[in-house]
Formats: sequence, structure tokens, C-alpha cells
Amino acid sequence: MKKKSIDHTQLLLLKLLSTEDMYGYQIILELARRSSNVFEMKEGTLYPVLHGMEREGYVEAYEKAAPTGRMRKYYHLTRAGRAALTEEEKAWQEYSGAVNAVLHFA
Repeated sequence: MKKKSIDHTQLLLLKLLSTEDMYGYQIILELARRSSNVFEMKEGTLYPVLHGMEREGYVEAYEKAAPTGRMRKYYHLTRAGRAALTEEEKAWQEYSGAVNAVLHFA
């Protein structure tokens, strides 16, 4: 049986959105903050992934006024997105455990 390849970017975004609804630039900042700037995502990477997740039904977008009065597009994790996160976290744990087993084999 072939293992599904894990989209690490999607996994990270699902995890961020599991804590709160966020707009694009907020996602970029929070990902950098939580990873000590290891993950510095560009808008050109972020939005295609978010739009794909929206097509898959993992996130829903809505607009809300920012304090400046400008409208911002927020992303909300759906029930399907939470299920995908659970599945992807399990797959990542298995994958990273296997990598660590190879790296630390004595």
C-alpha cells in the first residue's frame, strides 16, 4: 500500500487555523513567530494553498472589517479541515518517527 505524501505547508496552515480564524498576513506572521522564523512564507505560496484548502472544503473564507475600516479576508477551519488535521498530524508523526529512526540508528 502506497503512503499518501504529506503536504507540510497544508499541515502547518491547518494547525494554525485550528487555534483561531486568521487573515493571510496574520498567518504569515504567526507561522514565522511560532517557528522562530524557520518558516517565512510568501504570499505567493500562501494563497494558492489556502485556495486549494478552500476547494477541498477544509477552510471557509469570510470578510470582516479591520480596525482601519478596510475589509480583510479571514479563513475558518471547517469540520472537514479538523478531520484532515487529525489525519495529517498522525501521518506526520509516523513519517517523522521513521526519519528519526533512520537518523539515529546505531
